[in-house]
Amino acid sequence: MIYILLILYFLILSFSLLAVLYENKDDVTALCCKIVCLIQNGGFKEALNDDVTALCCKIVCLIQNGGFKEALNVINTHTKSLTSDMIGFEKAYCEYRLNRVEHALKTIQGIPEQTDKLKELYAQVLYRLERYDECLAVYKDLIRNSQDDYEEERKTNLSAVLAAQSTWENTSPEDLGLPESSYELCYNAACCLIGQGQLSQAMQKLQKAEELCRKSLAEDSDVTEEDVEAELAIIHSQMAYVMQLQGRTEDALQLYNQVIKLKPSDVGLLAVTANNIITINKDQNVFDSKKKVKLTSAEGVEHKLAKKQLQAIEINKALLAMYTNQADQCKKLLASQQAQSPGHPRPVLIQVAQLCREKQHNKAIELLQRFSDQHPVSASGIKLTMAQLYLTQGHVTKACDILKSIEEFKYKPGMISALVTMYTNEEDIDSAIDVFTQAIQHYQSEQPGSAIHLSLVREAANYKLKYGRKKEATSDLEQLWKQNTNDVHTLAQLISAYSLVDQDKAKALSKHLPSPDTMSFNVDVDELENSHGATYVRKKAAKVVGESQPKEQGPQDVKKKKKKKKGKLPKNYDPKSTPDPERWLPIRERSYYRGKKKGKKKEQVGRGTQGATSGGSAELDASKSASSPPTSPQPGSGAGTATSNAVPPRQQKPAVAGATRKKAPQKKKKGGKGGW
Repeated sequence: MIYILLILYFLILSFSLLAVLYENKDDVTALCCKIVCLIQNGGFKEALNDDVTALCCKIVCLIQNGGFKEALNVINTHTKSLTSDMIGFEKAYCEYRLNRVEHALKTIQGIPEQTDKLKELYAQVLYRLERYDECLAVYKDLIRNSQDDYEEERKTNLSAVLAAQSTWENTSPEDLGLPESSYELCYNAACCLIGQGQLSQAMQKLQKAEELCRKSLAEDSDVTEEDVEAELAIIHSQMAYVMQLQGRTEDALQLYNQVIKLKPSDVGLLAVTANNIITINKDQNVFDSKKKVKLTSAEGVEHKLAKKQLQAIEINKALLAMYTNQADQCKKLLASQQAQSPGHPRPVLIQVAQLCREKQHNKAIELLQRFSDQHPVSASGIKLTMAQLYLTQGHVTKACDILKSIEEFKYKPGMISALVTMYTNEEDIDSAIDVFTQAIQHYQSEQPGSAIHLSLVREAANYKLKYGRKKEATSDLEQLWKQNTNDVHTLAQLISAYSLVDQDKAKALSKHLPSPDTMSFNVDVDELENSHGATYVRKKAAKVVGESQPKEQGPQDVKKKKKKKKGKLPKNYDPKSTPDPERWLPIRERSYYRGKKKGKKKEQVGRGTQGATSGGSAELDASKSASSPPTSPQPGSGAGTATSNAVPPRQQKPAVAGATRKKAPQKKKKGGKGGW
């Protein structure tokens, strides 16, 4: 009996919990009373038939306690007794909380009756699956057809959907007139503006969201300053992102680090903040990036972020591995990304960068060519990279062929300019003119007479005239002149081109030139000559002070030529004597120079080695004999020539009979003693 009473007690407790969780409280109370009466009257078999309700109570209790896996196991164990219309919402909710979003969607779609709470869950599942258009339609229907206390929460979720559309799908969100009464709504409005590129307005919205958040939390006395900063972390991180997009990287980095120091509980926020710091560091401050990259790999991050966010984080991990020379790790991360997104070009571009760092340019080009063949939709950026690699190797023509194969950019003015420049550099004028011709034909059929069409015709004509293709330039010039017959400059160019090709045509066109009277403008010649751009400026004569009128020049005013003054002659100059022919040479270099007489004595014995005299040593010097062979030239002298006896010009002396120059006496060695 005690056991039965305990069971009855737990049943009553479970039914009371169920009554709180469910709206049909009267039905649950009646069911509880019925089971109690059956037990008291001994109808245990009939009471067992209500076991399904007890299971429902157990499932709800497990959900309230966070036991989603246990609750789902109970549901899957009793699939026969627990039908989808009875427990379908609870099953879908457990699958959603266990991140089995695809299973939750199938469960919801299998429930026949779509209640409001089921629609709320359905909208959340669609948001997690990034099916934003369907999610938006569900929230619109809920807001339109429901009236309860959760209207503001639904509007907040609706604004989050609009922000996701603007950010990840690059679409202009629909203006639904949502209020900005809470900081969540204001924050989502700022995210919409960021997706549209309106960064200044987005920063203002974020500042307003921060004010609203502080104001709302200040009303609660139990909230500390740390709690306020933790709540503001996501707003501050978004502010830093806006600063980063604006180029204020130092301010953004400081704000990012403040968010990291708070250690918020949201692993998604930490991962995004750390990833943005890594993008600022790039190949600098690698040690800090290695620490931050660990935050991007925390448990549960994959369930908090969108697919594009996760993809960007993995790409940055691969880039960091490349910057830190971890080639194997980089290839491993890129292979994983290629398996998940085969058509995405970024993993391939990073792999190409890694190959270029390893000086394997040919392999890089082969990889790019293979990817562009397999994925032509996303091949435009790949082909631009191929062209760049060909240019670095000097293959200009191959680069031009690659650029011309990009249909998306083929007729863009920038592409036409690049192709013409490269062909001109290779002196391939015909190919450059062909680029102009194809572009003009394209715009002639698509946008005839437009500004870009006429500008291309003008540039083509100027290019042909520059490189002597006047016959080919006549058609372009005629087209331009027909567009504007008052353009005298174009007409003059056309006549000049025809003058060498068809003189009769040139004469006929000359009739359209305006007459000299109409072409003569009221031009001030003096002002034109004295203008800033004039090559010749006529100088005005300087005015003399006190002179009112210029005087007539007489014969006495003619300037006389100044006579050259005669040079001064020396005092003892004798005009009859012949001048010294060596007077222009320094005294020491003259043939009759004898040196200083002071201190000169006769040769003495004992001045040489062991009493040898200088005269005897000169006779015994074999290097001065005529029979000695020539020495080999020193490095730097003329190859294959002997030592030269040429005398410099200043040392050349006229031959004077009996004039010989004595050798200067050798100085005494310091500290040495001659003789014995």
